[in-house]
Amino acid sequence: MRIIRNIKVSKMSMSHEVPNRERALPVNGRSAIRGIPGRTGPFQTNRLLFALFLLATAAVPGTLGEITRQALQDAYIGVSVFVAATLYLFYGAEKVFGVDIGRIFKNAKYAQVPLASCLGAMPGCGGAVVVVAAFSSGNVSMGAVVATLTATMGDAAFLLLAKRPDAALVLLPVAFATGIISGYIVDLIDKRKYQTGGETYEVFRIGARRLRDYLYGLVFLPGLAFGIMALAQYEFTGITAEIETAIALTGIAVGIFVWAASPLKALTNTKDNAMTRVTEETSFITAWVILAFLLFEYLNSFAGLDLEAMFKTVGILLPLMAILVGFIPGCGPQILVTTFYINGLIPFSALIGNSIANDGDALFPAIALNPKAALLATIYSAIPAFFVAYGFYFFAPQFL
Repeated sequence: MRIIRNIKVSKMSMSHEVPNRERALPVNGRSAIRGIPGRTGPFQTNRLLFALFLLATAAVPGTLGEITRQALQDAYIGVSVFVAATLYLFYGAEKVFGVDIGRIFKNAKYAQVPLASCLGAMPGCGGAVVVVAAFSSGNVSMGAVVATLTATMGDAAFLLLAKRPDAALVLLPVAFATGIISGYIVDLIDKRKYQTGGETYEVFRIGARRLRDYLYGLVFLPGLAFGIMALAQYEFTGITAEIETAIALTGIAVGIFVWAASPLKALTNTKDNAMTRVTEETSFITAWVILAFLLFEYLNSFAGLDLEAMFKTVGILLPLMAILVGFIPGCGPQILVTTFYINGLIPFSALIGNSIANDGDALFPAIALNPKAALLATIYSAIPAFFVAYGFYFFAPQFL
């Protein structure tokens, strides 16, 4: 079940696979933090502790439990079901049409930059990861990498689309256009192609569909129906409201334990089936969404912090701070920034600066395959992030 596929990069194609080899997960291994076991049974210990914390706080009577349950319900009905729906469409189409992105890029030549920017602008990190892999195999230029990393908002795009589609319909096209312009400029000043010399970035291949994948899909279907009705501003009462809550909390419970037991860090193997990839990636995104939602609600309700007033005191430095947060690899911090925007704590200028600067999960394989190229691409994408963010800050301060 837990088979690793080494994705080996070469000049001939985007990826090659070495023969399968079994690799046992470190069940009794210890993490680097104070001797805590890395895994407890089938679960990653730190993730298991978070899952148990959620169950405990949701079960507590009174205000704490009520706030926690509502945040979990909002996360599932308002975000997770739409993430899963998007990924089902994306990965399903990928399997049906059998697209070879590496070959397309190799033949695209001068169209590489807009194609890379388009893939980056898609919600999630999958498109950007594909471009990074194609770059490492020598199929695309540095400008294409900068274009995709500039255009990508990562998994935070799912949250923005679900909660503020009006803002997403502005931000994503602006990031896409910025990615194209930045990519062509970089290709003019940096014509080199960095090769990895056949280095590998290991991604677990899970293999056959699992019971948890079917269970997640089974809960997803009614959850999506409730999510669509919620978008239409339909208010549930009585038994219907109770059913909605039960489905949401069941979906959260299944997803959070899928995430806790996952052998993956963030990315899924492209050879896995669509249902497994959707289950794993949606669960990963949901965990970060829950963390962001709960952090906001707890600080607001129990710590007595006026986050809006605190951010206002930062003033002109706020977009710059959001850009610096964008340098952190992964999508978690970016989801938190998006949550702050959705709740009216930061302006659109800070959000778009963070969006353009952040590279999402695509930075992990970039660092593994070619650290030098990853650092350069991050620096290159920070420049347009600064200009676009402060353009909105000074010339459209009240925009959206």
